[in-house]
Amino acid sequence: MQKLVIEGGTPLFGEIITQGAKNAVLPVLAACVLCEGKVTLRNCPCISDRYASARILSALGAKVTADGTHLSADCSVLSSDDICSSLMKTMRSSIIFMGALLGRTGKCTLCYPGGCDLGPRPIDMHISAMRKMGAVISDEYGVISCTAPEGLKGCRHSLSFPSVGATENIMLAAVTAEGETVISNAAREPEICCLGDFLRACGAKISGDGGGRIAIEGVKKLTPPPEPFEIIPDRIAAATYLSCAACAGGELLIRDCAPAHLEAVIPVFEQMGCRLRVFGSNIYIYKKGRLKAADTIRTMVYPGFPTDAQAILMAPLCTAEGTTVFVENIFENRYRHADAMCRMGADIRAEGKVAVVTGVPRLYGTATAAPDLRGGAALVCAALGAAGTTEISGVSYIDRGYEEIERVLAAAGAKISRITEEKQ
Repeated sequence: MQKLVIEGGTPLFGEIITQGAKNAVLPVLAACVLCEGKVTLRNCPCISDRYASARILSALGAKVTADGTHLSADCSVLSSDDICSSLMKTMRSSIIFMGALLGRTGKCTLCYPGGCDLGPRPIDMHISAMRKMGAVISDEYGVISCTAPEGLKGCRHSLSFPSVGATENIMLAAVTAEGETVISNAAREPEICCLGDFLRACGAKISGDGGGRIAIEGVKKLTPPPEPFEIIPDRIAAATYLSCAACAGGELLIRDCAPAHLEAVIPVFEQMGCRLRVFGSNIYIYKKGRLKAADTIRTMVYPGFPTDAQAILMAPLCTAEGTTVFVENIFENRYRHADAMCRMGADIRAEGKVAVVTGVPRLYGTATAAPDLRGGAALVCAALGAAGTTEISGVSYIDRGYEEIERVLAAAGAKISRITEEKQ
């Protein structure tokens, strides 16, 4: 069992280069299934979810090789269209292989996906969309069998909610479907645009991504991009390291982070009293003294405040002067980190969608566990500013979305290490 050991109270100084986006690389890896040839990707984050996607590709018959953040996937020949339950349950985004496999082979067998427990996240929108495009789908004992005996047909989809996953799945299925597909109320996240850019580089005809209406004209097949495709920076990782600086104090330069993707997050740090400067693709942050409470934070779909940053921003606000109210509008079970922070001395009252955070003078180190990916990252942020030593178990959650978080923070002066304990 691994855990992170953090001695708080040391300000951070230096530069952090933003990793590639977790939520962008995963759908792009699924999209490789549609290409009959070798795809080369750059800036792929070295995170466990990336490795899980690579294992799925390998199980389907693809030849996958990696060298650090460079990855190649050759899907010229697929030997299977079946994804076993053990692979599906490693992460939530495994479900987007449904659209890619139906688009490439006309059939697939998979099960319900896993991932962090953030409350109900049904896949009915995914299944309904595939059926509307001509797929025949059966669901028995948790196994989903899909076939498209006459191929997929383009059609119009009006999503009841701008789901990122459903938008991606429809895009993947539609690029080689017959005719035109239109997605209304589509998700607008930067990761959707990254997938659109990749598919266009492969020969797809897509327009409107980044807006609420995406139009796709099906083509017969996709071919690998002539040049390596680069994954966009991870906006949530960038927000996390900004929060680390806000908790620990000091000054950091977050490089190559696409500040335009953080326009809903940056003002919150400024309200807290952090000094920020945005220039080019970089963000400079300086924090000294006690923080101030922020205005009410309401999570919303992009371009609103991201739910993935809610726990991460709560960490510095636990010691801010005053009271901050959080309203979680995306997931039902997204305050699981609050109990752990309260054990560190925080004053958080959470009920339903609302959490009220009243700042205390300081937090104190303790032994705790990451409840999920972003909650685990939030505990790391809080521990950096806490008095004493914090031990965080459940590191596997954090590894799903962060490249060696202890190495990155140690390089900026944090007293943090990863240790391995043998099971008793």
